[in-house]
Amino acid sequence: MMPEQTREESDLKLTLLYQDEWLVAVNKPSGLLVHRSWLDKAETRFAMQMTRDLIGGRHVYPVHRLDRPTSGVLLFALDPVIARALTEAFTQRQVHKEYLALVRGWAPEQGVIDYPLKELLDKIADAMSNPDRPAQDAVTTFRRLHQVELPHAVSKKHPTSRYSLVRLFPKTGRKHQLRRHMDHLFHPIVGDTTHGDGRHNRFFRDHFGCERLLLVARTLSFTHPVLKVPMRIQAPLGQDVLRLFAELGWPASESDY
Repeated sequence: MMPEQTREESDLKLTLLYQDEWLVAVNKPSGLLVHRSWLDKAETRFAMQMTRDLIGGRHVYPVHRLDRPTSGVLLFALDPVIARALTEAFTQRQVHKEYLALVRGWAPEQGVIDYPLKELLDKIADAMSNPDRPAQDAVTTFRRLHQVELPHAVSKKHPTSRYSLVRLFPKTGRKHQLRRHMDHLFHPIVGDTTHGDGRHNRFFRDHFGCERLLLVARTLSFTHPVLKVPMRIQAPLGQDVLRLFAELGWPASESDY
């Protein structure tokens, strides 16, 4: 299994998406951990510290998480009371999340994945957790945006290879939910070294120079915990992803997605 972090250090840069007196949102690059983890004790770069540096040293409080290889909107609170309110909003499914993912195969036009997931435990961080806990409910809806067939025999079974771009709407927040749900649907996300298809991951690395998980946390929509106004924070896809879309014959501007 290849490590999930393959980006160069110079690529691991945060950009500010939104800031007010109570909240800050950043665009987390693929390959960056949100906070210090037992899983990689040698890592020295974390989204929490980088966000703190970006806004002048003010402490930030995480209210949700993104997997290390996933890029996109990452929201922090600037106050512990606000952090508790936002964490509760995520728990109560009051935050609307949208992702974009490039997957193997031609996915259905739309659908609902209602498939409970066993809790994924880390050997160190979750050493005291119960490995026999029952599967937790997990629901994702999706809609296909584009599809393509390439004249490359990545699998020996087929002379061509098919891919889809899907918009994903997780209704729950289980660990690796989108990655596991798309794998369950037999349309694993390209670049997923844990739940994906290694042949297609290698093809995208070798043919397109794409070494990342092709999953982007595109938008977060929620009610501001203090101002009580609707918020919609969107992360750019970035030029590397848009260039890939162009090579696949899909629209290649941010406004198309």
